[in-house]
Amino acid sequence: MKKLLVLLALLTLVVSAVGAQDDDYVPWECPEGYDGQTLSIFNWSTYIAEDTIPNFEEACGVTVNYDIYESNEAMLSRIRQGNPGYDLVVPSGDTVQLMISEELLIPLDKDLIPNIANLTPELMGQAYDPENEYSLPYQWGTIGVGYSTEAFPDGITSWEQVWEYDGSVAWLDDRRAMFGVAMSILGYDPNTEDEDEISEAREYLLENGSNVVAVAGDDGQVLLERGEVEVAVEYNGDIAQIIADCECEDYAFALPEEGATVWTDNMAVPVDAPNAELAMVFMDYILDAKVGAELSNYIAYASPNQASIESGFLDEEILNDPAIFPPAEQLENLFAIIGTSAEGEELYNNAWDELLIFLGQ
Repeated sequence: MKKLLVLLALLTLVVSAVGAQDDDYVPWECPEGYDGQTLSIFNWSTYIAEDTIPNFEEACGVTVNYDIYESNEAMLSRIRQGNPGYDLVVPSGDTVQLMISEELLIPLDKDLIPNIANLTPELMGQAYDPENEYSLPYQWGTIGVGYSTEAFPDGITSWEQVWEYDGSVAWLDDRRAMFGVAMSILGYDPNTEDEDEISEAREYLLENGSNVVAVAGDDGQVLLERGEVEVAVEYNGDIAQIIADCECEDYAFALPEEGATVWTDNMAVPVDAPNAELAMVFMDYILDAKVGAELSNYIAYASPNQASIESGFLDEEILNDPAIFPPAEQLENLFAIIGTSAEGEELYNNAWDELLIFLGQ
C-alpha cells in the first residue's frame, strides 16, 4: 500500500512537468509475420479508443474480435469454465492474483514487448504479480462517487452524504470495492478475510442501502446521465467521460474522505489462448507512447505509460483533472484491493449475494 501511495504522489508531481510533444517520436510498426491472423480480446466496456483496434488491424494486417464484460467476476467465470478462445484479457490486480494462483494465465514473452520500457517504474512489480511475469499495466484509476451537481451543489465529501441522500443511488457491482468502503469506515482492513468483520460490513451496507435503486455493472454513469439516479458509485474515468461528452458542469466526481479504492487494470494472456504471441504484440502496441496517450485521452483514465506523459502526447486536460489524477491531499485516503484465498473469495461472494437479495437487486 505504501508503494502505491508513493506511486500516486510521483504521478501527481509528473503532471506539472509535461513538455511539448516529442519531435523524435517514431510511429509504432508491427513486426512481420502476422498478416492474416486473428486476435480475440475480452475487455471492459467503454475501455478502448475508437481507432485503437482499427489502427492495429491495419498495421499488422490482422482481424480483431473484441468482446466486452462488465465485471472481473464475469470475465473470470468465463475463463474458469474453459477459455472459449480469448487471447487477451484485462483483469484488475486482485483478479490477476487469483488467476495466477489458479494457473489461468500464461507467462509473457517480454522479447515481444519492448515497449515495456515505457511503463512508469513504480507501477511495476506490484504484490499481485511481483515480477510482472503474467501481466502489464493497462490503465489505473479510482472508484468513488459520481453525482449530479444540481442535487449536490456544494459537492460530496463523505460517504454519509451518499447513504443519507433522499433520492436515487446506484452502487457499483464490485463486491470488494463496496465492502472495502464499509471496512474502511468500520476501522477494519479493507482486505480482511475475517468472517465476522465481513458480516458486519454486510450489515453496515444493508443499513445504508435504502436509497439504492440499482447495482450497476459498468454503466452507472449511464444511469446518472439519463437522470435515473443522482448518485452513482463508479469508476472515475466513466464519470469523466460523461462530463467531457456533455461539455457541461452537470456532473462531478468525488473521493469521499473516509476512503475509496485505487486500482490498476492489467493486460494478460489467458491459458489456452489461440494466438498468445499476437496478444503480446498487441500489448507492445498499447504501450507505445502515442497509442497509449490516445487511449487515455479518449477513455479518460490515468495512463501507466511514463513515455506518454513525458512526451506530451497526453492531453493537459486529462493530466490536470483531479478526478483522473487525484491531488496529493486525497492520496492517503485511498486503499488497494488485493486478492484473497479461495475461502476469502467465498466469504465475500456469499456476503455480497446475501446483500443483493436483501436490497432486492
